Amino acid sequence: MAVGSAVSSPLGPAACDKDAKALQFIEETTRNADLVQERVLAEILARNANTEYLKRFNLNGATDRDTFKSKLPMITYEDLQPEIQRIANGDRSPILSAHPISEFLTSSGTSAGERKLMPTIQEELDRRQLLYSLLMPVMNLYVPGLDKGKGLYFLFVKSETKTPGGLLARPVLTSYYKSEHFKTRPYDPYNVYTSPNEAILCPDSFQSMYTQMLCGLIQRNQVLRLGAVFASGLLRAIHFLKLNWTQLVQDLKTGTLNPKITDPALKETMTRILKPDPEMSNFITKECSKENWEGILTRIWPNTKYLDVIVTGAMAQYIPTLDHYSGGLPLACTMYASSECYFGLNLNPMCKPSEVSYTIMPNMAYFEFLPHDPNSASWTIRDSPPKLVDLVDVEVGKEYELVISTYAGLCRYRVGDILRVTGFHNSAPQFHFVRRKNVLLSIDSDKTDEAELQKAVENALQLLKEFNTSVVEYTSYADTKTIPGHYVIYWELLVKDSANSPSEEVLSQCCLAMEESLNSVYRQGRVADNSIGPLEIRVVKNGTFEELMDYAISRGASINQYKVPRCVNFTPIMELLDSRVVSTHFSPALPHWTPERKR
Repeated sequence: MAVGSAVSSPLGPAACDKDAKALQFIEETTRNADLVQERVLAEILARNANTEYLKRFNLNGATDRDTFKSKLPMITYEDLQPEIQRIANGDRSPILSAHPISEFLTSSGTSAGERKLMPTIQEELDRRQLLYSLLMPVMNLYVPGLDKGKGLYFLFVKSETKTPGGLLARPVLTSYYKSEHFKTRPYDPYNVYTSPNEAILCPDSFQSMYTQMLCGLIQRNQVLRLGAVFASGLLRAIHFLKLNWTQLVQDLKTGTLNPKITDPALKETMTRILKPDPEMSNFITKECSKENWEGILTRIWPNTKYLDVIVTGAMAQYIPTLDHYSGGLPLACTMYASSECYFGLNLNPMCKPSEVSYTIMPNMAYFEFLPHDPNSASWTIRDSPPKLVDLVDVEVGKEYELVISTYAGLCRYRVGDILRVTGFHNSAPQFHFVRRKNVLLSIDSDKTDEAELQKAVENALQLLKEFNTSVVEYTSYADTKTIPGHYVIYWELLVKDSANSPSEEVLSQCCLAMEESLNSVYRQGRVADNSIGPLEIRVVKNGTFEELMDYAISRGASINQYKVPRCVNFTPIMELLDSRVVSTHFSPALPHWTPERKR
């Protein structure tokens, strides 16, 4: 069958034979989700039966769910740290996995905490590759003609570290990009990048970004989709263009490469790609020298059909800025994954960001769900643990914490993600990512999490709309040096019309609007207990959060996985933020609060 002819599938007409097979796989796997889950668990338990970890719980070779659930406890990363440390130090005995641990995948970690080391095995690359192979067949159902052009994706690697025992430790995306799966991937007309491998694999982030941007400009009329892993990564690329376009257009004009590009393999590749193009140079100069960068992405890359970035969870606050620079292009969130495991994909990738739901693919791991009641306290180890729910038994509308068991040896591991069930595709549930479980801010008995802080910021932003101003980036901390302590929110603002910028009074009202959005325990602390002081907004100079990211990368964070921490308490970061403050504003009044009636 010729490429481009339609093949029927329950999801829609496939673009080609290869897509049809991928869509059929999705259908069969989700239709038989419970059987697949049963098989996955049996495989994990059978192959790892003689590991030190599983032998501890006297399974005696059992591979059934009932035995597994009755004997194995739920665990967190801290519970596994002693075993992980032994593996990192060189112990090659089968501790967690019967298959050798091939490397550690590093999580993005917290602003001040150590990054987690997630053990993985070689075959996990096959599982991750399988999920990647399903993304474009789904996208092709919604956006036709993606085989007629290319994707401009800003993808980066981080140089690896080694554990004392000699195992590599690196971010999951670095592991994938450096694998043969990626480097020798077969040609797929629906999935061609403007960036050569040498640019993606260059460990110097400046040289990598510069050449990826240059290649994107050279092939600007072929670009049909723009992307990065997170929304923040794409905004960083736009900022990079703002800072470096004069040198980039010089390269385009003369056909000679910026001398700052010194990586030998990259220089050789770029020499083949870069040719003098004065016309292109003039065009980019004209667009980039304009004061107003609204719609810059579609002005430079006019054929772009969508942006491929994660804008769920904490990334949602980037949506207005992306809309500003893209002229409102659709935002596609295609998959849900972490260092521990790849979970699933979005079968409706062109939906609104607020409606994104991910279908869990039951072949990736064994999934269980801990019912989550946002109004009750978390259970402790002394309590009898709540019963976990199987993948196919979750209920629409309810929230759960994700618990996984993987082929690499994580068993009943709490990932820390809170998900809400939105529906089912066949018998596989679909989830909206709600938030990370961890509380962000607390002064007294109050507890404010990431979703609540995000909502408070969004509500305050309503007051800035008439001034055509938005919050580019934000973070927070609980300032307990003052008595009483108070929340401090750092804002970097994008003011589109300096003649109509928000006044001191408006920004003070933003503080109050945030407080009105916070929970009743917080407001009681402000109004009745006097245990919390007025919320403070500190406006920082433009570019401050870029500096914050540069600092994090200099300390070993991955450029791919970096996310602005929504709460900070690491002294050098605090000092950097405070040195960039241009104005401070406090809530001018007490928020509304009335005592709750006892039931």
